[in-house]
Amino acid sequence: MLVSHRLVHCLLVPLAVAAGCGAPPVPATPAGDRSPPHQTAVPARTQAPPRSVLDAKGPGPGDGDYFPLRRARERHDRIDNHEAPIPIQCYTKTEGRHNPCYTCHTDGSYPNLRLDADLQESYAFSEYGETNRWDNAFVDRREAIAAISDERALAWARQDNYAAARRVLQGQLPPWAYPWDLDLPAGFDEQGFARDGSGWRAFRYKPFPGAFWPTNGSSDDVMIRLPDPFRSRDGEPSLAVYQANLALLEASLASDPARPDAELVWPVEPLDERALGVDLDGDGQLEPAIDRLVGLPSHYLGDASGHPLRRGTYPAGTEFLHSVRYLDPDAPGMIAARLKELRYLHKEQELPRRRYFSKYEQEARDKEEGVLPLYRGNAETGLVNPFGWRVQGYIEDEQGRLRLQTREEHYACMGCHTGIGVTADGTFAFPRKVPGSAGWGYQSIDGIPDVPQLGHDEPEVLEYLRRVGAGDELRANTEMLERFFAEGRLDEEEVRRAAPGGDRSLPFLVAPSRERALALDKATMVLVGEQSFERGRDPMLAPALDVHRTIEEASTGLAEAGRTYRDGTLRLRWAAVQDAITAD
Repeated sequence: MLVSHRLVHCLLVPLAVAAGCGAPPVPATPAGDRSPPHQTAVPARTQAPPRSVLDAKGPGPGDGDYFPLRRARERHDRIDNHEAPIPIQCYTKTEGRHNPCYTCHTDGSYPNLRLDADLQESYAFSEYGETNRWDNAFVDRREAIAAISDERALAWARQDNYAAARRVLQGQLPPWAYPWDLDLPAGFDEQGFARDGSGWRAFRYKPFPGAFWPTNGSSDDVMIRLPDPFRSRDGEPSLAVYQANLALLEASLASDPARPDAELVWPVEPLDERALGVDLDGDGQLEPAIDRLVGLPSHYLGDASGHPLRRGTYPAGTEFLHSVRYLDPDAPGMIAARLKELRYLHKEQELPRRRYFSKYEQEARDKEEGVLPLYRGNAETGLVNPFGWRVQGYIEDEQGRLRLQTREEHYACMGCHTGIGVTADGTFAFPRKVPGSAGWGYQSIDGIPDVPQLGHDEPEVLEYLRRVGAGDELRANTEMLERFFAEGRLDEEEVRRAAPGGDRSLPFLVAPSRERALALDKATMVLVGEQSFERGRDPMLAPALDVHRTIEEASTGLAEAGRTYRDGTLRLRWAAVQDAITAD
């Protein structure tokens, strides 16, 4: 296979994340450059680890037979799939007309300098990556799924598995790891603040299109926490300062990147300018409860007043916690008590503007010279990308208890958070937060309309269904096909019921039926028993039909059919439902 010259300019991962994906170009690369490509080199076979970490360090903290670090230590640095940053979605059969690629591959905005919309046009993979190693997608587990009763699946989904891990691991891990300081079962107040006083804050957001919709496998939630100086004033905790700094960060990440700082207007929860001593709405007065920001200040507030506010980037020390959960059809938002995964992101380093440009340029040069991209760290340290994020995750063991993911399982996280054009400083959820007070609180998609993406006129889900011709990247969600593609044609009138001004909201489109929710739970339960996550973790109700096992033809056929799009974006046009927002 002739690999596209774009592969020469891979900016971090050997493959990015979405169908028709490959390595994106550096924006500054001349259009006429036709340097010879370098294919990703991989060992001919898996090598055994040089020493036994388990023997050297033991299984780690535990309780009875529960040792959350054991499996990661057993596998150490072993990697069987060297292209694990590419998920199964990357191998979908586009057939020249189904394009889920646009959601991830697009022209990024600072600090994401990738211009990778062209990757919708070809499977620009390394020779090694031409073979799809996500074998779980092709295994028929229908008999095993059917053997699990609804009652057993519900009982399983309603068991908390976070508290046990917290009891074992809190205070037992190094400072760079997730400290397990959030009392997740204790929950959050109406403003989203963790009731345990840990500083974590939950927010409501519109799920990213496709695999993140509940109908495609999981419910989830996301929490954010800023460092101590962003939550204090004169060394003392300050709720007013914390709320204001979160509002500034939200406006920085979620607003139109093309709008100058001075012209930005963004709705916020009520902020007390008198307590802050800063006029944030630009009216020349200090008021007790403003509801919008007008312009962005040059620095954050409180004890972080010496910290520059860099548009579109998170300050060093920012933390995210993302729990991926089972579906409970009787719970609010279908968010079950049981976690499938727990994902932790920590911003280790905040790069100045010039460093972002130099990082991309250096990585392009390294790629041309055949220097392979690598991630620093291992399972116990987490993996660190060149843009300052440390990523660490937990997943269920064979008994459904949370365990540290192996190094290879961590690799599956890195493509999305490092190697695609759509992300905002490596993240997905926070730039899609519901603006203002309505967006602070524990995750719920109830009442959220299908607003368009920024710069678009049509509702986001409607646009996705049009472009993909299905409700997921693999076209495996038969329920969505039956509901919205009767007789093979999209029922746009039905989908528009959840658009702004319609009589329904987002759950009408992206929440599964009770039957499908339980079936997806059962499919995950089967995977948990197998512990085969290195071969795929997506719950499949039947073997995949529209997925390549191997790539035989580089072209996706989308360019020839005129079905590529450069307008995909993470940010949303909330002005369609909230007059206070002027970001459109």
